[in-house]
Amino acid sequence: MFRLAVILFVFLLSCKPDLPEGFVYLDELAPSIEEELRYAGSDNFVGAPVDGYNGRRVIVTRPAAEALRSVQERIGPQGLGIKVFDAYRPQRAVDHFMRWTQDIGDTLTKAKYYPNLRKDSLVPQGYIWKRSGHSRGSTVDLTLIYLEGPRAGEEVDMGTGWDYFGPESWPSYRGVSDSAFAMRHLLRKAMIAEGFSPLREEWWHFTLEDELFPETYFNFTIH
Repeated sequence: MFRLAVILFVFLLSCKPDLPEGFVYLDELAPSIEEELRYAGSDNFVGAPVDGYNGRRVIVTRPAAEALRSVQERIGPQGLGIKVFDAYRPQRAVDHFMRWTQDIGDTLTKAKYYPNLRKDSLVPQGYIWKRSGHSRGSTVDLTLIYLEGPRAGEEVDMGTGWDYFGPESWPSYRGVSDSAFAMRHLLRKAMIAEGFSPLREEWWHFTLEDELFPETYFNFTIH
């Protein structure tokens, strides 16, 4: 029985898809970081699993994973942790987004993700692009969660949800509660301290300044 178990284990390892050099599964370097790969399911602005997301493990470049681990360690003493919604994103997923924008009749997710915008304005206004920094492997979307107390595991109120299209998602937007505004800037400060650069329009979006692949857009699937 033991021999069979060993053989099965070796077989499963041999079947594990190899990642391109420089990429890692985040949970192998930082297992304490929560992961919820939203594009692998239906809770996203497309409203369905997105092309290229055939698994639910977060993939990212090794330097970005190490920096995220440092962020987790930095904010842990405050009773907070991070949850990653997206990191490496295949180009085929971005192509899926572009096809979705052209289907003007599909507004299933409008109320949650872009209630104050017309769907045909999302590309012209720069909310969705033909290429994404995520495809270079060192960009992440994430939020804060509580690690302690009765709310342990819950997401912190950041004023809007992830991927909410609108000025309300700008870190500088003052229309959210004082607490949410403070939490946005706590996350921003911690990420900057570990080498990430924030995006002006999205409180959840950060790119490692010293990217491993600053000019390469990858298209391998997530398994």
